Amino acid sequence: AQFEHIVDQVETMEKVGAPILSVDAKKTELIGNYKNQGREWQPKGSVERVNVHDFGEKDENGQRIKAIPYGVYNVLKKQGFVNVGIDHNTAAFAVESIRRYWEQAGTGDYPETNAILLLADGGGSNASNNRLWKVALQQFANESGLSVHVCHYPPGTSKWNAIEHQLFSFISINWRAKPLIGYEFMLELIRHTTTKSGLTVNAMLDQNPYPTGIKITDEKMDQLNIELD
Repeated sequence: AQFEHIVDQVETMEKVGAPILSVDAKKTELIGNYKNQGREWQPKGSVERVNVHDFGEKDENGQRIKAIPYGVYNVLKKQGFVNVGIDHNTAAFAVESIRRYWEQAGTGDYPETNAILLLADGGGSNASNNRLWKVALQQFANESGLSVHVCHYPPGTSKWNAIEHQLFSFISINWRAKPLIGYEFMLELIRHTTTKSGLTVNAMLDQNPYPTGIKITDEKMDQLNIELD
């Protein structure tokens, strides 16, 4: 029933020319000279050496240097946007990624639209029961003037989310067996991910802090303008 509802919502939004955005966070990656999954052809006798242990390099605060790619995929235009965070994968980070996509591409591609549809997994930073996700989306809706429609996939069905097999899978193929030695190197690999069907991807680094453990009160939730389907 939920899949049928998602199809109905997609068809409705497509008819009015509104963007349909598949969103999700990709697996957190360690930054440094570490093994990356996959195999790549190299000249005979030329072997790329990586560190044996992947405990992760640390910054001046003793924190592991990591990258959290959060993706926004425009299903109809085959356009991808990846916001690479360095702190925590929180709901605030997820919505900031959507905001950055909208500022970078959405406002130019959809100058007349007043609504967007988000297709998201039921768990993680954009979980259906995540209060911060809803508060942050309300803030984004207030700033942009958009009516934000959200459909969550049922538990255990995240692989049906379009971003998984139409964006993230090709990024993984593009950087297979390549150590992600730095943020800019990682961003360039993401930006150069293309497919024969016309996929284009943009990426940017997000160095903002996203603290965990933020509590949202019942009073705060009551102030949100949410209409349930």
